[in-house]
Amino acid sequence: MKIICISDTHGQHGSTRLPEGDLLIHAGDISSRGKPDEVAAFLRWFAGLPHRYKVFVGGNHDFFLEKEPTLFRAMIPRNCFYLEDSAVEIEGLTLWGSPVTPFFYNWAFNRRRGTDIRKHWDRIPAHTDILITHGPPYGVLDQTARGEAAGCADLLQKIADVQPRLHVFGHIHEACGKAERDGTIFVNACYLDLRYQPAHAPVVVEWTV
Repeated sequence: MKIICISDTHGQHGSTRLPEGDLLIHAGDISSRGKPDEVAAFLRWFAGLPHRYKVFVGGNHDFFLEKEPTLFRAMIPRNCFYLEDSAVEIEGLTLWGSPVTPFFYNWAFNRRRGTDIRKHWDRIPAHTDILITHGPPYGVLDQTARGEAAGCADLLQKIADVQPRLHVFGHIHEACGKAERDGTIFVNACYLDLRYQPAHAPVVVEWTV
């Protein structure tokens, strides 16, 4: 299975050049300011892509997804899977996703570090093959331009417990890349750079049994 990973398109999805693949994962920030028309435009684009399976989570810019969940869910095309602290099984693989990130200026899906955010990670199933979160774990492709590690330590601990084979995220634009640690492939799939300009190609992961 060929997995295509992308994140943080912020309404600029139309300029992406996506490789062919079986599973397309978008790790959030599908919009710029989370307005309904931005979200609708993304969903039309996402649903029209040729990839057999299309899975996405929200991000801290996607206010509409959090403030109007009923309206948003009614807009989701049938051939797309949206994960919000939830899972989906695809060809025998368990994918679990969340839009939650550590609190920062009260953006969408923000939670305080510690007990508040840990409640979300506690819901990750013990058997998770592919983990999708908007934000990174602490110390993994999470370094900001200021040199700070912005990832979540509680998420890192949960990953150590669950040991997914693949973790896809975004959020920290300048830390885009791919790394492997202790049997888990980590992908920061941000499309835009720190100036919100298209800069990074989608990341391709070849999944083998």
